[in-house]
Amino acid sequence: MASLTLEHVGKKYPNGYEGVKDFNLEIADKEFIIFVGPSGCGKSTTLRMIAGLEDITSGTL
Repeated sequence: MASLTLEHVGKKYPNGYEGVKDFNLEIADKEFIIFVGPSGCGKSTTLRMIAGLEDITSGTL
């Protein structure tokens, strides 16, 4: 496996809506995490950006 670092990651859609704003996360090798939160808070968008299915508007992965 590998580690994963998200630094100031953001996703802004063409209509101006910010799906993810200034998100920071560090996941170590062999670490297990779960994203929990209310509907519309950016969980799926963040996972899609990590998977490469969504473009990252700002920040680094």
